Amino acid sequence: MDLKKIKVLVVDDDKDVLTAMSLLLKKEVAEVVTEKNPENLLTLLKKHAFDLVLLDMNFNASINTGNEGIFWLKRIRELKTDVSVIMITAYADIDLAVRSLKEGAADFIVKPWNNQSLIDSIKEILKKKGTNEKTVSSTDYESIGIIGKSEAMEDIFNKIEKIAPTDANILILGENGTGKDLIAKAIHQKSLRGQKQFVKVDVGALTDSLFESELFGHKKGAFTDAREDREGRFEAANNGTLFLDEIGNIALQQQAKLLTVLQNRQVTRLGSNVQTAINIRLICATNVPLSELANENKFRKDLIYRINTVEIFIPPLRARREDVPVLSTHFLKFYGDKYFKTNLELSPKAMDKLIEYHYPGNVRELQYIIERAVIMADAELLQPNDLLFSPLETGSKAISEEDSETKLSAIEKQTILRVIEKNNGNITKAAKELGITRTALYRRLSKYEI
Repeated sequence: MDLKKIKVLVVDDDKDVLTAMSLLLKKEVAEVVTEKNPENLLTLLKKHAFDLVLLDMNFNASINTGNEGIFWLKRIRELKTDVSVIMITAYADIDLAVRSLKEGAADFIVKPWNNQSLIDSIKEILKKKGTNEKTVSSTDYESIGIIGKSEAMEDIFNKIEKIAPTDANILILGENGTGKDLIAKAIHQKSLRGQKQFVKVDVGALTDSLFESELFGHKKGAFTDAREDREGRFEAANNGTLFLDEIGNIALQQQAKLLTVLQNRQVTRLGSNVQTAINIRLICATNVPLSELANENKFRKDLIYRINTVEIFIPPLRARREDVPVLSTHFLKFYGDKYFKTNLELSPKAMDKLIEYHYPGNVRELQYIIERAVIMADAELLQPNDLLFSPLETGSKAISEEDSETKLSAIEKQTILRVIEKNNGNITKAAKELGITRTALYRRLSKYEI
């Protein structure tokens, strides 16, 4: 990360310290903001995207914590896990400064500080931060079309990093058009099976007569038109990943057959008595809340437990509007190159129109909106009237925003409750199993009033 591009917040009740820090840092960084009252700290963090906070250990504040610096450090870490914090301390408080490192501070400096040492410390912190960020995105999610800068997408990326190297069964939940298949591909590519085959099946579209033949294969003569032996998708995915899309739409009879195969890790082709061992990584996806189906006896609970060792919930695009600009820019470049209109840009008002739209069709709908705009564009700068929303979707705003979002929020809430109960209320263990940070979990607990 470039030192000249970062934004720094300095919080200290000593005016001389604030002045000295401002004079030193304004020559090195993009912007320096100083604040004397620590009680304004959280408001500033919410309003501005700081990369670094320099925080005093002791304030003449009304908060009786034993040490204000540690208190405010914890609040910063809860609100902004990606912001680095350097503690400012007097020599007498070295023990507290060391404790602050255990609480998540990146470093501490002792008054009076050495200017060059402070700058070197900031550079080192940014270097480490840049390395960590590169590690999380090293597989280049954009190469398979997963674009997002929101906190929700960062949580998903972090979860993929944790679960991909394992063989745990994954259940991906989300509305149509959110990119469940892309998440499945990302998990496969980052797994130890990444060089093996990735086999996708839309099981919701299979009829009863095709279900067994398509998944488990058949022998010649097993039924009319079975003119030759054929391996099923389980065998085709052997040693690789099998992705079963829209699994919430399969019938109870199909669920029973699928459960038997997953339990035994063997398939038997139609018309044969020979069992074939299979070694697959299973990923499933659905836009249907499985817990609701289970409560209505439409989906077997034992199958739910089998397929969702880990759940990934992809929020609808309207719930993460900060991803709209980066997605729009990505699609604009992609379709600009495709249709030989490489100089196209979105005007600020056009971007505002995209951000304000509710996207019942999610990312897929945004993609089509941009493609249509590129094809029809007469000028290089796209205006709001160049962006046309589908009449098929515009009438469904109320359903999309209220009904669907409520259902998907219910899925996430139920998942959190189940995992917390499973871990006997241990938040640290629950967050680890969910693949998110404790801070992110606390935010969700507050959101759902758990």
